[in-house]
Amino acid sequence: MPSGYIALTDPEWFSFLAGKPRVDEVNFWQPHGGRAFRALQKGDPFIFKLRAPEKAIVGFGFFERFEVLPAWLAWDCFGEMNGASDFQGMLDRILRLRGGGSRLERSGDFLIGCIMIAAPVFFPREQWITPPADWARTGIQQGKTYPTHSGEGLRVLTQCLDRASSGSVYWNVERSPLLVAEGSERYGAGITVRPRLGQGLFSLAVREAYGGSCAVTREHSMPVLEAAHIKPYGQGGEHRIDNGILLRRDLHSLYDLGYVTVTPDHVFRVGGRLREEFSNGRSYYDMDRTVIQLPANARWRPDRDKLAWHAEEVFKG
Repeated sequence: MPSGYIALTDPEWFSFLAGKPRVDEVNFWQPHGGRAFRALQKGDPFIFKLRAPEKAIVGFGFFERFEVLPAWLAWDCFGEMNGASDFQGMLDRILRLRGGGSRLERSGDFLIGCIMIAAPVFFPREQWITPPADWARTGIQQGKTYPTHSGEGLRVLTQCLDRASSGSVYWNVERSPLLVAEGSERYGAGITVRPRLGQGLFSLAVREAYGGSCAVTREHSMPVLEAAHIKPYGQGGEHRIDNGILLRRDLHSLYDLGYVTVTPDHVFRVGGRLREEFSNGRSYYDMDRTVIQLPANARWRPDRDKLAWHAEEVFKG
């Protein structure tokens, strides 16, 4: 039975994100990382309902994944999409709720729950939605699951989808008639959408695909690993796993600048320009012609056409 989750939402978190002109994804964090979120399957609707005094439904998105992450990594992946303008602001709010503030906690070295939502939409006040009629006045601490095929759950979801589809708001979804044939028409007649990944979800998905290991060096130290786009997002590359490679941070920088590349045959190459321009690069030339580590899942492996594009258009040789 299809379900949606109506989550009690902090007004400060909502107000910050609703003021952004373009939001691809959000991290709906929990201050403690000890309780897993199992209410939804991937792609199910996740609906934002403000806490008192407003108590209105103010937006929605699609559940993508739940993970327990260090607070610093949640910020590295999602940045302002954590609902704060900077890392310190995010920490202040979390620690206020946790009732903590030790030296380690002030550095973000503690675990939080991360409910990651794709394709969120936030409604202006005049489009806020009345909560379910059977929503309890007291006793609901975090949220409640509703069936979306009937009753109040269907009514709320239909109104959310109507606002997202008919308004001028930005909505990070793929809309295609092909999705009907693929069996993706899950949310009611005429609704054929698929949420797209944002930068944060892309980063975590690439980390998972490569087993948390740099494709070139096999380095596993999480703080120095980054998901590199093969074709940059700003040049038409998508936040897709097959458009990503997990690299050590320095290799990521060199890759983006074209001093190194990965061939369509998955061979790491170091260009001569690195030596010519910086009279150095010794630590990198030992990696030249390394065959990179690939994801076990063939669908997640780097797209050969995109690798060829980088080698031809970006690599300095």
